[in-house]
Parts: sequence; structure tokens; C-alpha cells
Amino acid sequence: MAKLPLDGIRVIGMTQMWAGPTVEFHLADWGAQVIKVESIHYLAVGTRGPAPRHPKFAVDFVKGGYAAYLKENYDEVKGRPWNRSCMFNVHGRNKLSCTVDPVKPEGKEIIRRLIQVSDVFIENSQPAVMEDFGLTYDVISSWNPNIIMLSMSGFGQTGPYKYYRSLGAHQDAFLGHTYLRGYADRDVTANSSIYHCDEASGTIGAFMVVTALHQRNKTGRGMYIDMAQTEATMLQLGEAIMDYTMNRRITERSGNRDLYGAVQGCYRCRGEDRWVCITIRTDEEWQGFCRALGNPRWAEDDKFADSLSRWRNHSELDRHIGEWTSQHDNFEVMYNLQKEGVAAGPVEHPDQAYNDPQMKARGFFETVTQAECGTHRYPGLAFRMSKATNHFRLPPVRLGEHNKYVYKEVLGVSDKEYARLEREGHIGMDLVPGLEIGKYKPV
Repeated sequence: MAKLPLDGIRVIGMTQMWAGPTVEFHLADWGAQVIKVESIHYLAVGTRGPAPRHPKFAVDFVKGGYAAYLKENYDEVKGRPWNRSCMFNVHGRNKLSCTVDPVKPEGKEIIRRLIQVSDVFIENSQPAVMEDFGLTYDVISSWNPNIIMLSMSGFGQTGPYKYYRSLGAHQDAFLGHTYLRGYADRDVTANSSIYHCDEASGTIGAFMVVTALHQRNKTGRGMYIDMAQTEATMLQLGEAIMDYTMNRRITERSGNRDLYGAVQGCYRCRGEDRWVCITIRTDEEWQGFCRALGNPRWAEDDKFADSLSRWRNHSELDRHIGEWTSQHDNFEVMYNLQKEGVAAGPVEHPDQAYNDPQMKARGFFETVTQAECGTHRYPGLAFRMSKATNHFRLPPVRLGEHNKYVYKEVLGVSDKEYARLEREGHIGMDLVPGLEIGKYKPV
């Protein structure tokens, strides 16, 4: 089998939550050796789950997919719930994990040695964290001039917000995206929290690392990438920004409507809580839509004669469409409209999306066994390459699972030194007893 595109590239990741790990899994999927540097003395909030331990009552309370993970081989005393987080395990594939105590001087020395034999270093902490650890670019580039370092804090490494703390929900609000989302008759407090900044900046971050690797191939030198998650995501809000820039007009919430055309909506279908999304952009698509409905009389009204007229009379048009869709199954609506060249798709419940025939036909989900949470189907790779067949190579990584490989083979640590590092609390697969979420606990 052909080598994967990033074969031979080693990445060191000191990342948490979602954004940084997203960069890692994109790079790992395409062949990079990604080593997560973690600690048995600290569990980052939300990264490997909500808590170091899950008491029995909490496990029984949890519903949905996460419950299956927690209940698999559940042991309130000896279990390792930090290896069974759904969010972490989705992006934990194809990676390695080693543990070190970065607070101790020897821990910093271990990280230095890892960086010296690596190509990329990724972190997504608030800037003060790396400064306190002494892991800023000026320091690590003195250890390895060829290193590429990606920092992806919420607001970047400069400016008045540099040291402000933020998660995806706060960044979404800062960008104005929270204001833009929702229905016209409801205010922003009715919006649910989303974390689009994490996924958007994670994907762009992976692209920037590959770009930097390409540049290094030409120059022979590494570089520093300062990427603010907010800036990476604001690129996707161009219409609202330009509307204000050019017209001094603030874009308001519009629900499922499109700002510039009709039809655009989500319509109730037959059955309980069944819906379909329909988009019509051109007169040709409108004609196809009318044919699918049997050319109803109301569609001949001049109010719906062209795109602008349909947009101006969208509310009345929605009532007609809703009367038709409510008589049909949402998949039936999709099939009938797609035959006429109209974009339409059902709003699937999670179990339907998980078992969708399109996903099955493309083999998107892969069945993977992880030692502590059993066998499950996981979302697969985001794209395929014709000359690089690719699948999961490693299951979701457990905390410290590859300590022996990293210490003995990558760093050349002797058996005696390895045993000492275990005794001193650098190496392990279990969090230290009594650890609280988000708090460092030395031994």
C-alpha cells in the first residue's frame, strides 16, 4: 500500500478540548505520527470527559451514546472513565499518548527532548500557559530550528484580549455568530450553544501546518503560526461583515430563510417530529418543484412568478408548501423533489443519520475496538485519496498507552531510568488519586 502523505512527520501535541485535538486527528489520519503529551496529575476540563471519576448514580443518570461508553466495563473504583469520553475518542484515533509532569524540571526536559526529534508542536492554551511552562516559540526553536509551532488560542498572541480565556461558546458570541443565529421572532437568549470555532479553527490549523511543512521543504527552516480561533472562524461570516462594511446594515436573525432568495425553509412532514429542508434558487428549479406537486393552481399566482416575487411572498409560499409536505413522509418528499432537480433533504434523527444508507454505501463509519470502552462504530475519515487508501490505524488512544514506545524508542530511555520516571510520577496510565477536574495535583 502506498505511504500516506504525512508519513515520516512527527507531531507533538499539548492540546485540550476540541480545537487542538482536531488539528491532531487530521494530521494523524493522513500519516503523521501524533504524540499527545498528557499528565496523570491534571485532567483538562472537557478534554477526556467531565470528571476524573464518575460515581454510579451519575453513570445511571446519563442517557444517549455517552452512557454506553461509561457503562462498558464500568468499575467505580478501578475503572478509567477518562479513556471513555465520546468527544475525545472521536478525535483520538490514530494517535499515541505519553505522560509527563510538565511542572517538574525533569518533565520540561523530557518535553525538550521530544521537541528536538519532532517536526511540529501544537498547543491551544491561553498564551500564559505556554509562557509559564517556558514553551514559547523563541525557546523551542532554539532547541530545534526546524520545528513548526502552531499556537491557536482564542484571540491570538497579541492585542488587548491576548490573555482572555474563552471557549467555543464565547468565541461564537464574540464573532457575532450567536446574534445571527435563530428565528426573527426570538432573541439571542433562545439560541443553543454551539462550538463551531473549535471545528473550523481545527481544520484550518491542520491546513496551516501542512502549508508550513511545504514551505519548510523549500527553505529548510521551521516557523511559528499564530492563529486566533476567532479570526479563523470570522472568515466564514463574510456576508454579514461586508453588508455592514458597505451598507452599515446589521444582519438580523432570519431562521431558516435565505437573505436573498426563496424557497429556503424547513417544513413539517407526516409523522411525529418529521421535517424536510427544501431550497429553490432558480426559475428552472421552481418549475421542477411545481411538477413534483402536480402543478397546483396556487403555484400559477403572479406572486410566485419569479425569484424576487417568491422572496417577497415567502410567508404565504411557506403555508402552501407546508400543507403539501405535511401529507408526505420526509424521505418521500426528498425523493420526489430530487427527481426534478430540486435540492431537498430530510431532517434525520441521530439514529437515522447514524444508519443512513449513503453513509453505509461509502463505508464512512468504521467499527473499532478500544480496550476500555469496547467495540463501537466511529465517524471515519473526512475525505479519500485515489492513491492513498486509508482507514483507522489505531483505536482511540488511552491515557499513557504508548509510554514505553515514546520513552524507550523515541527518546532512548533505559529500563532503569524508565522505572525511576514511573516512581517519580511522570509515567502512568492512571490519574493520581483524589484529582479534581482542572486542578494540578503533585505526588
